[in-house]
Amino acid sequence: MTTTGSQESKSPSELIDGRIKELGDWRGEMLARLRALIHQADPDVVETWKWRGVPVWEDAGMVCTGETYKAVVKLTFAKGAALPDPARLFNSSLEGNTRRAIDFQQGEDVDEEAFKALVRAAVALNKSKARK
Repeated sequence: MTTTGSQESKSPSELIDGRIKELGDWRGEMLARLRALIHQADPDVVETWKWRGVPVWEDAGMVCTGETYKAVVKLTFAKGAALPDPARLFNSSLEGNTRRAIDFQQGEDVDEEAFKALVRAAVALNKSKARK
């Protein structure tokens, strides 16, 4: 997505809507589905748009980013290494000490309850660090 004057005046939510529409395939559908789950898990989440085109969800700090590639939709949790993941959703960026990611592929099922629990845990971690 290129940055134009009209895009600069759009809200982050409008830019994310545009990205979903622009993709026009399974990746847009998956990003829209994951976005809805993030909002279900945390109704207070704030959508932002960073790094020239990356959707970001924040609540007391960054929760996760939503990147789209040819073969995957990647949700990267900013503090994923510190989060409990009993359902073992994290399947990417496992080598770092901070971030963890989930790569969703075409046709893949999403464990919605486990995903929402992960989002809620990320928000709780952000809020616990913000209080200190």
